Formats: sequence, C-alpha cells, structure tokens
Amino acid sequence: MMVVNLSSFADENFNPKAWVNEACKSRHPEDPIDKHLTDLETKLQLVSENIATSLEEQSSASLLKVPRASREIIRLRDDATSLRSTVSTILSRLKQAEGSCAESVAALARVDVVKQRMEAAYGTLQDAAGLAQLSANVEAVFASGDLARVADTLANMRRCLSVIGEVPDFSNMRQQLEILEDRLEGMVLPKLSDALVQKKVESTQSLYDILVTIGRYSSLEKQYTRVRLKPLRRVWEESDSGKGGLALNKLSIEEKPDDSRQASSLSVGDNNAQISFVDWLPHFYDEVLLYLEQEWKWCSIAFPEKYKSLVPTLLVETMSSISTSFTLRIESSSFDILSGAGPTDDGQKGEKLQHTQLGLLIALHNMTGTFARNIQHLFGSIESEDMVRVLSAIYSPYEGFKERYGDLELSLLSNQVSSLDFRGAVARSVGARGLEVSETVRRMEASIPAVALFLEAAVERCLNFTGGSEVEALLRTLDEVMRLFIGKLQDMLKSLRIICAVDRTVDSTKREGVLDGSVTKKDISVLDMVSDEEEWAIVQGVLQILAVTESLNSRTSVFESTLCATLRRLGERLCLPKLLADINQAATFTGKSVSAAIFLTGGFGASLSFDIAILRLFDKPDKARRLHSLLEQANDTGFHALAHTSGLVASFNDLVNDLVYDVLIAKVRARLNNVALLPIWSAEKEENVFDLPSFSAYASPHVTSMGEYLLTLPQQLEPVMMGGGSGQTMEGGDDNVDDSQLLAAEWMFKVAEGAISLYTDQLRGIQFLSDRGAQQLSADIDYLSKVLSALSMQVPLALATFQACLQVSKEKLADFIKLETNKHLDSATGRLICKMRRVSVD
Repeated sequence: MMVVNLSSFADENFNPKAWVNEACKSRHPEDPIDKHLTDLETKLQLVSENIATSLEEQSSASLLKVPRASREIIRLRDDATSLRSTVSTILSRLKQAEGSCAESVAALARVDVVKQRMEAAYGTLQDAAGLAQLSANVEAVFASGDLARVADTLANMRRCLSVIGEVPDFSNMRQQLEILEDRLEGMVLPKLSDALVQKKVESTQSLYDILVTIGRYSSLEKQYTRVRLKPLRRVWEESDSGKGGLALNKLSIEEKPDDSRQASSLSVGDNNAQISFVDWLPHFYDEVLLYLEQEWKWCSIAFPEKYKSLVPTLLVETMSSISTSFTLRIESSSFDILSGAGPTDDGQKGEKLQHTQLGLLIALHNMTGTFARNIQHLFGSIESEDMVRVLSAIYSPYEGFKERYGDLELSLLSNQVSSLDFRGAVARSVGARGLEVSETVRRMEASIPAVALFLEAAVERCLNFTGGSEVEALLRTLDEVMRLFIGKLQDMLKSLRIICAVDRTVDSTKREGVLDGSVTKKDISVLDMVSDEEEWAIVQGVLQILAVTESLNSRTSVFESTLCATLRRLGERLCLPKLLADINQAATFTGKSVSAAIFLTGGFGASLSFDIAILRLFDKPDKARRLHSLLEQANDTGFHALAHTSGLVASFNDLVNDLVYDVLIAKVRARLNNVALLPIWSAEKEENVFDLPSFSAYASPHVTSMGEYLLTLPQQLEPVMMGGGSGQTMEGGDDNVDDSQLLAAEWMFKVAEGAISLYTDQLRGIQFLSDRGAQQLSADIDYLSKVLSALSMQVPLALATFQACLQVSKEKLADFIKLETNKHLDSATGRLICKMRRVSVD
C-alpha cells in the first residue's frame, strides 16, 4: 500500500510536477500507470478530507476556550495593578529609612575600626611579652637538648618579631635570632650527616623537619648533596690506575638495618682490571644509575615532598664536579689510543689522531645519550626546568668539543682526502704513457665516490654528535674539503698535461722557437717520438677523463640535493620558529633551564626533551637565529648548500675540456706548426721539356695527415659514444645513448673547427705565394674541403675565400675581388691573398 509523505507538501519549494513524477517512479512495473494515478488521487483526496475534518474539530474547540481565556487575562491585569501599587509604597518607605540610618552606619564603622586597632595592639603586646619570655627561656630550651622544641621556640620568636616590627627594645633581637638559628643548624647538620650516611629514615625526617621549621631547607639540600656526592666522586677519582688505563671500580650495595626498614650503603670494591675509558664509561654510568635508583626510592620515603628536586640536584652536582676531569680524560684517551697505534708517518698519525678523537667523541656521546634517556625515564615526574638542568649537566663535558666541531671535522676530512692515492700520475718512459694516463684517470674517477662517502659520513657525524646545531660549521667544512679535493684533481690535470706533452708553457716556448728558427722540427712535439699505438692509448686515456667530470657533476648534484633534504628535515625537527619565539618570550628570565623549560612544556612531547641540540640553541640565541635563516634558505629550490663547490666543479670541467681538446688537437698542431714557412709557397715554376704542371696533384703531407686524423676522430671518440669516458655503456636507455652521441659529435666538430682555425692561421702567415705555391695550396684546400664534407661540416668563410681566390689567375685576382657577385667572400682575407701574390687591389 502506498504511503503518502505529507512533509514534502510543507516545503516552500514544493513542485507538483516533480512530486507526481517521483510518485510514478515508485509504482510496481506491472501496475498500469492510469490505475496507479487513480489510486494516488484517491489517497490524496482521503488525506485532504481527514485534514479538513480535523481542522474543523480543533477550530470548534478553540472557540469554546476563548471566553474563559479572556476572563483570566482581565483577572491577571487587576492583580498586576494592585502589586504595582504595593511595591511603590514599599520603595517610598525604604528611601525614608535610608536617609535616617546612614549616619548610624557611619558611626558603627568608626567604632569597628577602633576595635580592630585595639585588638591588634593587644595582640602585639602579647607577642612582645611572649618574645621577651621566649628570649629569656631560649637557653634553657637549648640546654634541654630537645632540638625539635628548640626549633619551635626559634620559629615562634621569628613570628613574634615579624608581628612586632621595628620596636627599639627588640632591635638587636633579630641578630640574636640569626645566631641562635645558626647554632641550632650547627647542632643538626652533624646528626643529619650521620643519619644520611646510615640511611636512617625516621632520624632524617625529624632533622629535616627541624631545618624546615627554622627556614633552613637549603642547608638540608647542601648537606644531602655533600654526603651523597662523596661515593660517586670516589668512583670517578679512583678509576685512575696508572699511566695508560682505567680501573673498573664497582659500587656494591650493602643492606643494613635501619629501624624497621632496609637501607643501602655505598662502598667501593677493588678491581684493577685495566680497561680503556671508552670501555669503562658505560660501567660508570650503570653504577651511577643504579645508585640514583636506590636514592630515588629512599628519598621518596625520607623526603616525600622534596625528593623530586633533591636527587636531580645530586646528579647535577656530581656531573658538574667531574666535567673538567671528564673532558681531560677524553683528550687523554685520544692521545693514549694514538700512542699505542701503529703508523709512524706523521701524516698518518695526524689522521689517526683526528679520526680517533672525533670517533671517540661520538662513541662516548652516544653512551652519554643512553644514560641521559635512562635518567629521563627515572626522573620522568620532575619539573621541566629541573630536567633541563640535569640534561645540561650530563652533556656539559662535550660542549667545548662541539664548539670546535668544524675544526675537528675539517682535519679528519682533509686527512682522508690527502690519503687518496693518485700516484698513477708519475712520469714514465716513452711507450708507457698511455697506460699511465689511463691509470691516473681511473684513480681520479675512483676517488669521487670515495669522497662522496667521506662527506656523507661527515653529515651523519654532525647530526649524531651535535644534533645539527653545528650545521653552519659543517657546510663550511664540506665546502673547504671540496675545494681541497677539486684542487687535487686539478693538480692531476697538470700532471696529465706533462705526460700527454700538451703543457701550454712548453708549447708556447717551442712555438716561439720555431718562429725565430731556434727549434728544429725534431723538437716540435713529443708525440712524434711515440708510436701510433701509444698515441692512440694516450687519446683514449684522456677521453676517459670525461667520465670523471660526469661522475663529479652527478655525485656533487646528488649529494647537495640530499644535503638540502637533510637540512629541511632538521628544520622540522628543531622547530626553530617556535624555539626563537620562546627564546624571546623567556628574555626576562635568567638561566637556560627556565627558558628551555618553557619550550619543553610547550606541547611538543617528551621526545624533544632528549634533543640536546635544542638545549644548546636556547643558550645560544644568535646561533639559533643564524641556523633558522640557513634552514629557511634550504627550502628555496635555488639554494646551494655548498656555496663555492658548484663554481669549483664548473672550473674543473673547463680544465678537463681544455685538456681533452689540447690532446685531440695536439697532432694537428704539431703537423701545422711551421706550415707558413714551407718553401713550396714561394717556389717558382720549374722548366721542363713537356710543359707539365710543376705542382703536385695531391695534397701536401701535412694536409693529408690532418685530414686522415680528422676522419679517424669518430673512431677515437667511440668510447664517448658508448656512454661516459670509460668505454662502458651507460644505464638509462636510449636517452643517455643519444646524449653520448651528441657529446661525441660536439667534440668532433670542436676539434675539426679548431684544426681548420689553426690551418687558416698558418695560411695567413704566408709571406709570399707564387703561382706554383698557389696551385699547390688550392689542391690542399680542395682536399680539406672534401674531408669537411665527409664530416658533414661546412667550409669556413676564410677557407672558402682562399679556395675561390686561388682558383683565379694572378692577373684577374684584383678584378675578382671587386666583383659584386663575390661580396659573400671575406674581403679582408681576399686582400691578404692579393698581398701574398703581390697583386695591387687599389
């Protein structure tokens, strides 16, 4: 049966058509639509009739209630009028009473003030009388030996003095009271010391109550710390057992009866096993932790209100008292390990010292971190400022080393870089230079991932040891180490230049000698002294250095990206914006513990309380601001964590490109070095019977040699086309292969253009060009043009000008230069050719 929902008809946006369509959708598929609509109309009509009937009945009932409601309204209105009249009468009477009673109330107030003053004076007189009586009887109370009664007497005397104020008759009483309190304290402290040593709870509590009664709680704290500090200090001081090691001394817990409870006493056992400081320290921490756990339990019974501050104070005083000795033992341990280690070379010893010192520091720091976490777990319920004091004291021996972290890291990394073996780059005899070049380049390429591992380890050390608070020093150190490393690579390039006989200083001297006739052909190039096989090996070895630049670029880029990501994570962990805000908020407080506590209780959770880097930055707001600025810059995509490294890498790439180019062009330079001085250019035509041409139909040997070399360039550049400079196929698919082919083509064109430029410079140096020389030069250029065409290169404009002008007879050359159709040629080169051929163009 269909149910009609009446709520939809009450909607202001009711749409009859939409309602009817929706009702039709709910019909059974087998029911006819007309029957469904008829039933729906019937139901709506019945519902409408029911509503009308109900409305009529309710209207009739409402009409019957209207007269009764009217009568009730009239009655309520009469009552309200009567009540208003009564309230008005009462208010009039109150006003009259207020005027007549004001004077009486004021008089009563004055009487009450006088009464209060009289009572205060009476109390003061009683206190003065009591103070006089207490002062007279105090010696008798002391003589009784009841220290609790003495404390109550002195407390009452102080209360009376505070009430009396500055009364002349009692002016010296305050000083006497101080003397009496000191006297009582002197009687209590020895007993308290004995009670603490013997761990007598009831005696300790009674003596504690006495000191608190006279306001000397600080004396209790000092005495407790002094007594409990001695066993811990004894363990630390008795650990020295001789020249090279430390003796492990265990703290044994002996149970002794105290009233109805069992208490622990501390004693030092003898165990002279020689162990190193780094092995001994965890045992010391374990013993201290065990002792503090016992103290925590005992103090919670003896001092239930103060144990949460007494035991942390004991630990703070203990760590503060051994901080200087702790630091000295770290340095001594570094020296002892070095003196017992093997290498005798000074450089290796320096590296060993730095590595041991920084490694030892991190190992000890990690042990201290474990101890700090255990302490935080033990002291989990203490106040935040007390926890800050405890953590600061625990880590205080390392503060000086953290300040010098940058220097320590720089020394370690510098020695690691210096230890890299580049000894492949030493001069060898002719015939082995190709092997020497290949070995040197291999060592250079292998050094790059090694240095990357050095740098990554340095980042881990910085985060592990300083928590990232010394990131500024780390970045400066990494930048400096990269400068040293790239400088060492550049030195290797200089060595390779000498091995490959492309040292520019030597080359420039020899070129000048050729021009002035002081150097012979035999001295033109060292490459003339080596075989083709060695020359090929040298070229292949030098091409491998391109892999060095590729590896250096990629490794540097990846490392810097990783470093920036590390800096961003560090910024999130340290929460520096809130840290700086809390530092500013705490500017009015004194002491690092108070300001740091504000941060630790700021809703960051307990995990950050372990981060000693945050505690350090609270104490160093300037460093915190610089670090915040640095980490903010790390979010910029254009930020360089290593400020100078990218420029150094680019400079190294340029030097590598210069070396590769000079090696690839060296053979061409050697063949063309004296081309301008060849006698063929000024040779006259020889007379012969058959009137045959006196020039060679073939290109000159130097041009043929240069052309053959250029045609073999694709084969020599094959390692580059295979991917990288090492001859190994690069991973990454066709994109890398295409890049390698483009790189090889770029080098081929660069060398070919350089060869043509050298050849053109030699041609410009020809002083006189005879007809025979012009014909030979034309044949040379024609051959060279075909070589360039085979390499898919265009003939340069200057060389094309030479070729065009040499094909014209001497008599027509001047007119040829002036023709408008030849304006595409190089006019300066054309005039130079005319000068060579002794043709006037004016």
